[in-house]
Amino acid sequence: MKERMNINKAEPGIYQAMAASDNHVGLFELDAKLKELIRIRVSQINGCGYCINYHTKDALKAGETTQRLFAISAWWETPFFTEEEMAVLKLAEQVTNISNGGVTDEVYANALRLLGEKKLAQAIFTTVTINSWNRIAISMHMVAELD
Repeated sequence: MKERMNINKAEPGIYQAMAASDNHVGLFELDAKLKELIRIRVSQINGCGYCINYHTKDALKAGETTQRLFAISAWWETPFFTEEEMAVLKLAEQVTNISNGGVTDEVYANALRLLGEKKLAQAIFTTVTINSWNRIAISMHMVAELD
C-alpha cells in the first residue's frame, strides 16, 4: 500500500488540532494502559493497521502485557481484563459502532457506575479521538513502520 498524501504537509492545522486532542487525553486520570487498550480495540474495529502498530508499541511501553494485547480482539472471552476495563472496552466498541443503535443504556450505566462521570467522559473522548485518527490514517493510507 502506498500513502496517498501526507496530510500534515497538506494542511498542518489538522495535525495541530488532533495533537491538541491527544495532548488533552494525555492529561486524563484514566490509566495509561487503559487509554492504549481503547486505542487498540477501536483501531482493530476500524481496521487501522497504522494505529494498531503505533498503539501496541505504546501499550508495551506503558507496561501492558503481550498476553492481553494478543487477546484484546476477543477480550470478552478471556479472564485477563478487569471489570472496569471490560466496561470501557464495551463502551468504546459501541461508540465506535455508533450507527448500530448507539450506546445502550445498560453499557452507559455500567460504565458510569464503575468510572463516575469524569472518567466516563474521558473514556468517551479517548474513543472519539482515536476514531478520528483512524479515519485520517485509513483515508490517507498511512503505512505502519516495520521495526
